[in-house]
Amino acid sequence: MTSSPAGAGQPLDHVALVVADLGRSAALYSALGFTERYRETVDDQDVEIIGMRAGDSTIELLRPLSATSPLVKFLGGKESRLHHLAYRVADIEAELERLKRAGVRLIDERPRKGAHGNLIAFIHPSAAGDVLIEVCQPAS
Repeated sequence: MTSSPAGAGQPLDHVALVVADLGRSAALYSALGFTERYRETVDDQDVEIIGMRAGDSTIELLRPLSATSPLVKFLGGKESRLHHLAYRVADIEAELERLKRAGVRLIDERPRKGAHGNLIAFIHPSAAGDVLIEVCQPAS
C-alpha cells in the first residue's frame, strides 16, 4: 500500500485551538451547532481537551493545565489561538518514514499517544509554511 502525503488525499481529522476558558469556548461551539464528542485530560501533554463535532468536522479545544505549560506562552494574553491542523492517516509509522525520506522536518520521528488513544506526530512548522501540522492515526 502506498501512502500519500499528509493532507494530500488524507482527510482532515480536526482543527485544534488553544483556549483560555474551556467552558466558554465549548458553549460558543455548542451555540454554533457542535456537540461534544469527547472530553479528556492528557497529563503528559499538560492539557485538557474537548472535541466538538458538527457533521464530519471536529474542533479540538485545548486548555493548558498549568502555568508552566508551553501552551500558556503560545496563547499569550489571547482568549484563543489556532494551534494546529490534523490529518488522518491509516499507518502513521509508514507516513513518518515516507515524510523523512522526502526530507520533511519532523518534530516527532516516532508516534506518541494523543487524545482518545490516537497515535500522533507533528511536522515542524518550518517545513509547512509556519503551520503546525499533526499526523494522526485513529485508535482501532
